[in-house]
Amino acid sequence: MKTPFQLEHRLGRRILRWVLSVALISGILLSTMQIILDAHRVSGELDDQAAQTMALVKDAATQAVFSIDIELAQQVVEGLFEQDAVRFANITHPDGEPLANQKRALKQPYFRPATDLIFGAERTYRSPLIRSADTQTTYGYLEIVYDTANVASRWLERASLTFISGIARAIILGLVLYLVYHLLLTRPLLRIIHSLTQVNPDHPDDRLLAVPKTHERDELGLWVNATNNLLVAIAENQQKHREAEDRVTRLSRYDNLTGLPSRETLLGFLNSAIEEDRRNKHILSVFCCGIDDFKSANDQHGYQTGDKILRVVAERLSEQRDGSHMIAGRLGSDQFVVIEQHLQDDYQAAATADWLLQIFSRPMRVDERQIFITGTIGVALFPADGTEADKLLQRAEQTMTLAKSAGRNQFQFYVASVDLQIRERKKLEQDLALALPGGQFHLVYQPQVNLESQRVIGAEALLRWEHPERGLVPPDEFIPLAELNGTIVEIGQWVLEQACWRAASWAAKGNPIRIAVNLSAVQLKQVNIVDEVLETLKRHAIPPGRLELEVTETSFMENLDDAIAKLKRLRNAGIYIAVDDFGTGYSSLTYLKRMPVQHLKIDKQFIHDLLTNEDDTRIANTIIDLGKSLNLSVIAEGVETEEQEFYLRQRGCQLAQGYYFSKPLLPEDFEKFVVSFHRKITAHNT
Repeated sequence: MKTPFQLEHRLGRRILRWVLSVALISGILLSTMQIILDAHRVSGELDDQAAQTMALVKDAATQAVFSIDIELAQQVVEGLFEQDAVRFANITHPDGEPLANQKRALKQPYFRPATDLIFGAERTYRSPLIRSADTQTTYGYLEIVYDTANVASRWLERASLTFISGIARAIILGLVLYLVYHLLLTRPLLRIIHSLTQVNPDHPDDRLLAVPKTHERDELGLWVNATNNLLVAIAENQQKHREAEDRVTRLSRYDNLTGLPSRETLLGFLNSAIEEDRRNKHILSVFCCGIDDFKSANDQHGYQTGDKILRVVAERLSEQRDGSHMIAGRLGSDQFVVIEQHLQDDYQAAATADWLLQIFSRPMRVDERQIFITGTIGVALFPADGTEADKLLQRAEQTMTLAKSAGRNQFQFYVASVDLQIRERKKLEQDLALALPGGQFHLVYQPQVNLESQRVIGAEALLRWEHPERGLVPPDEFIPLAELNGTIVEIGQWVLEQACWRAASWAAKGNPIRIAVNLSAVQLKQVNIVDEVLETLKRHAIPPGRLELEVTETSFMENLDDAIAKLKRLRNAGIYIAVDDFGTGYSSLTYLKRMPVQHLKIDKQFIHDLLTNEDDTRIANTIIDLGKSLNLSVIAEGVETEEQEFYLRQRGCQLAQGYYFSKPLLPEDFEKFVVSFHRKITAHNT
């Protein structure tokens, strides 16, 4: 609240009052002192005048007394009365007998009561009359009485003039001093105060104070400069405070890493977009996008590179498609959200989802390295899947999570059963954490047969989960979940331990066959995976050639150089490397030339319709021919009929496995199968 500037508050008036008061008091004191000194001087002059007068008439008065000349004495007295101040004159003999005298009444001016206090009403002077020839004899006395009214009148005139002039000088001096103060101090201060009132509190450095003229180097100039410095400092501090508030606001509304809107800001945008599309009767889509296995990318490339990947994705998502109305934001970690408005049907949302998948899968160059990533997208639509912003966003997230558990690099729309599936998946994830310590896992082994020799040369170890309530849980359900939450590392090590122990056990019984173990993408990204595999072989005393590690194409394409280096170490140790599900991923000749691979496994989806589907037959033939050209063994998965086995053998496929030979078996059953299978082959040949 500003205090109004009133006249009595001004410093100039206070200075004027003080200056005039001091000047008046000083003038009165000085004038009074001057008047007192003048009174003392006048009193002395009166005494001197009386002494002079008596000296002038003393000889004549002495002669009149000596000769007893009354006439002369009377002349002397009358001569004294020529002075207006003389009131009484008397010449007497030594015995007091008057020779001549004269008197007149005291004057009664108006000021006598005051001046009588200073000078007295009259002054009497008496002098003996002595002849110079005889100084020892007194012939008489001369007495003169002066009336002080005359000298008092003159003194009073001078005193009045002195007092009035003193007061006038004091007033003039006070006004001059006030004018000097006003010109040198109060007027510049008023101008400074006026300038201060013009200062904008929000931007105090916009109008700095002007230094008063002629005050550039004195205290006022210094004070103005100091005030200006303070205003500039305040402005800078306010600017920093505003910038800090803006940063805090931006941090609360926008993601610090990518600059995209945060969850709360997105919800605000989404609410507005829903209302707009509700009025226009349009469809709105919410895409929740997640980077596939981003944790592994952080582990392999480092968190700084991971942050750069997120920024690249954010820049791509911020791009606008022609004719689209989209807003992108970040939920956190590797999850992004895209909101698209004004859709006419679901097909437009599907087209946008395809476009978003392409954005994720486009190679990106980060820190001089080319990095490949993929994304999985959950899609929720307004108004079909919800009419509230938070519900739509939640359902898009749930759908993305469900889509990730089913695979990668795909999108999925929300359906009514998503909530139930999410709850079941969460329950399965909790049960999965208890499966390994609870002894619910076991391995089964599917024989691998050499098609030319018709001998069982190996077995693929396959993981099974016997759930205490649900029974046997399909691997397609829990393996992706284990890879997603990272428990596959511990489970995979357990599988390797069990498989190696079983291989050692069979070798001790005279059946030394090769064991194939699946190595997941998450395991391959572990820094110490090579050392763990070699230490496991050493613990069970198994030659490295008895172990085959199966890896998928997608598991090493995310970081090809790192994967190749690890697999080469394993191969150099003598371990066989096989590419599992070949033909379903990148199927690049470039990486096959660089990879230390010995076996290609044709995925069972191409074997299932072999001989009935031309495309699948052509793909299987191509893979077999590719293996021959690269001097790699080819293993066919999912062989179920005699015709398939015959065709593959005739085409030059070396190895096969599938239900035509045997389903996956428990260890004891596997041992019996090998004996029985070989016995049948021997009997058939004979």
